[in-house]
Amino acid sequence: MSRCLITRDTSLMQSFSSSPTSMLSSILNNKSLIRALILREITGRYKGSILGLLWSFVTPLFMLLVYTFFFSVVFKARWSGGSDSKSEFALVLFAGLLLFNLFSECVNRAPGLILSNPNYVKKIVFPLEILPFVSLGAALFHGAISLLVWLLFYLVLFGIPPVTALSLPLIVLPLSLLILGVSWFLAALSVYLRDISQLIGILTTALLFMSPIFYPVSALPESYHVFLKSNPLTFPVEMARDALFWGAWPHWEGLVIYYVVTFLVAWLGFAWFQKTRKGFADVI
Repeated sequence: MSRCLITRDTSLMQSFSSSPTSMLSSILNNKSLIRALILREITGRYKGSILGLLWSFVTPLFMLLVYTFFFSVVFKARWSGGSDSKSEFALVLFAGLLLFNLFSECVNRAPGLILSNPNYVKKIVFPLEILPFVSLGAALFHGAISLLVWLLFYLVLFGIPPVTALSLPLIVLPLSLLILGVSWFLAALSVYLRDISQLIGILTTALLFMSPIFYPVSALPESYHVFLKSNPLTFPVEMARDALFWGAWPHWEGLVIYYVVTFLVAWLGFAWFQKTRKGFADVI
């Protein structure tokens, strides 16, 4: 009984910094632990399966084949300004899905990051703030495999990808900051509001169709452009598609602004997480 009281009192007395430098230093100070947890997350997902990690390659390959068949053969869809190639629409669509899937995988899992790890909450020395990094790292691994599948298809169908594809990491980095900020916010909020996990699934599904994944921005009436461009995924999805398929470099001025905004979102999410984490043990 006394040990429990001591642990609880120590937890209440402990302060958690919410400064931007603390947010960045949490990666450097715990990089070995983050790397180990990411590896466990990746291998644990396929533990016991026959194909194992090969599923991370088979799944996006199968999905790309499905998209190619249904959109180019069944629906005979063509991208605005593109050619009549049957595979073009699927590759353009899949290029946008690469970024959306990265976002949705992390955000859908965010509400359960703390709730599914109550043992970590009770360990005062465990840095709970790294859990969104772990989720993001695993998602980036699967995103890299999906990108590899995309590049292989592009190489077979169209030849060598444009050199602008090298700018993709510059586009993914600010999106990762956005993901971290949202993940910290949702992970902390869901400890107190358990319905968040149900709501997020609905919102990410709606966001899929409210993002220019299956259609270009130009396909909508101009009066709707302001709503579509207010979507935080529109800018990176459009840039990734331009860089990977259309051979266009990112809009550098817009990218710098996007970096500033997403860093602010990441910091606010981190600050919210640090301010609310003292009550996690009492609720869980």
